[in-house]
Amino acid sequence: MAPLLKVEGLEVFYGKAKVINGISFEFDKGEFVSFIGANGAGKSTILDSISNLTNWHGKIAFDDIDLSSLSPSEIVRLGVIQSPERRNLFPFMTVKGNLLMGGYLFRSTVKENLEFVFDLFPVLKERERQKARTLSGGEQRMLTVGRSLMSKPRLLMLDEPTLGLAPKLVVDLSKAIGRLKEQGITILLMEQSVNLAFEHSNKIHILEIGEIVRSVSPQQLEVKDSIVEAYFPRKGPLKY
Repeated sequence: MAPLLKVEGLEVFYGKAKVINGISFEFDKGEFVSFIGANGAGKSTILDSISNLTNWHGKIAFDDIDLSSLSPSEIVRLGVIQSPERRNLFPFMTVKGNLLMGGYLFRSTVKENLEFVFDLFPVLKERERQKARTLSGGEQRMLTVGRSLMSKPRLLMLDEPTLGLAPKLVVDLSKAIGRLKEQGITILLMEQSVNLAFEHSNKIHILEIGEIVRSVSPQQLEVKDSIVEAYFPRKGPLKY
C-alpha cells in the first residue's frame, strides 16, 4: 500500500533564499508524526507546501494523488486540513459561526462534527455565542483546532498549537490531541514543545534550517534531553 502522505525532495525558496532544502518523509494512515524545531526552521512552510499555499518544488502525494496541480480548496476536499499557527479566525463572528465556516464544504455532517468539537473542547460550547475576538488566547487556539475538525480531516496538520499557551491549557490541549489520536485521525504536528511531540508521536523529525537532521521514535526517551540541549539550548527542558 502507498503511504497516506509522501513528500519527496521538497524545496522551497523565498526569493533567492532556500528555506526548505530537499526534505523527504512519508507516513501511513492513523500515524502521528511530529516535526520539532526552533522558530524559522521551516515547519510552517512545510505545511503551507502540502496545502499548496506557497510555491514549492519536488513531489507531494496524498493517498497516491499528486497535489502539485490542485488548488488549496481541492486539497481541503481531499481531507487535508491545516490548523494554522496564525489562527486566522473571523474575529467579529461568534464561536459557533467560526466553527460553521470550518464545516462549509461538509454541510451534510455539520451537526455531528459540531457535537464532536464541543465534546472535545467544552469551553467552546460555553462560549458559542461569544465573538471570537473576545476569547482568551488559549480559547482562540482551541477554536482554531476545532474549526479544522469541522472539515472531517483525514490528515490534520497542527501548526504550533501550544504557542503562547499557559501550562494548564497546554495540558488540556494535549489531552484533546490524545483523544484525536485515539479516534484514528492521522496527525502531522509542527511544534517547539519536545514534550508534546514525545507524548503522542509515532515518529519525530528534528528540523533545523530547512533540513531534517535527525529522526527518532518516542521510545527513545533517553535522547529527549539531548535533543532539548542541542536544539533548544536557551530554553532548557520544556514542561507542561
